[in-house]
Amino acid sequence: MSQPIKIGIVGVGKIVHDQHLPALAKDQDYRLIAAASRHGKVEDIPNFTDIEAMLDAVPELEAVSLCMPPQFRYDAARTALMAKKHVFLEKPPGATVSEVEDLKTLAAQNGVSLFASWHSRYAPAVEAARAFLDTTKIKSAAINWKEDVRRWHPNQEWIWAPGGFGVFDPGINALSIATHILPAMFITSAVLDFPENRASPVAARVAFRTSNGLPVTMDLDWLQTGPQSWDILAETDKGAMVLSGGGSKLAIDGKVVHDEPEAEYPMLYKRFAEIVRAGTSDVDLAPLQHVADAFMLGKRNVVEAFFD
Repeated sequence: MSQPIKIGIVGVGKIVHDQHLPALAKDQDYRLIAAASRHGKVEDIPNFTDIEAMLDAVPELEAVSLCMPPQFRYDAARTALMAKKHVFLEKPPGATVSEVEDLKTLAAQNGVSLFASWHSRYAPAVEAARAFLDTTKIKSAAINWKEDVRRWHPNQEWIWAPGGFGVFDPGINALSIATHILPAMFITSAVLDFPENRASPVAARVAFRTSNGLPVTMDLDWLQTGPQSWDILAETDKGAMVLSGGGSKLAIDGKVVHDEPEAEYPMLYKRFAEIVRAGTSDVDLAPLQHVADAFMLGKRNVVEAFFD
């Protein structure tokens, strides 16, 4: 049996405590030996204020998991790759497509693995949905991703800043699934709602077409209270498909055919260990490219101010 991969975490915030630490604690492929963060800490291991200090003090690190906001991820990733450490990127993998392309090149040049961890792709019903759609003729598809930003991102100012993605931060989760289960698609138009006091959108309506002309729509909303909606729907020649719960439940013509508890982050770390030991990388930029295209083609619509 291979020795555990010695890993460090950079950017100790809510997602680290909620998902990364529990996943790593149960995974025998890893040993968490250090952390770096401006504010957060991980108990029972050395903590540092930045990645440079962590790498200097703990040279035996083999891999790092980067969980800071995307605006700050490139420099940390470059530092780690140049130090010949394998790199796990929280989603989205970066603030721009071009910087992640550069990281792919750096990983290859330094002989280490780079992983863009689209966690929603690892939701339990996603592969079943993909398998179903592969046997059908799709007529149309729709993405409805609506949630309450005050519930999921309270007082997180970075997410509203330029490069913070706004409603596309959850929306890119939908795109990570859609680009995995649907045919290749391209944005034809978009309308993005920007609160008058914010630099990132709070809602968006996006139209796509597939390479063979089928319509796909996406409706994103960050102001939905009550039940939250994370659904992808498809009309097919074998019935209506609904992938709901962010990819956890699959129904065909109203009959649930797949429903399992969420286990996304354990699956992500399993995949990361696989590519590290295989000496490969896994960096799909399609979801990030669609977000970039939405900002490029999207009409800016100013709406009322948003306050937490």
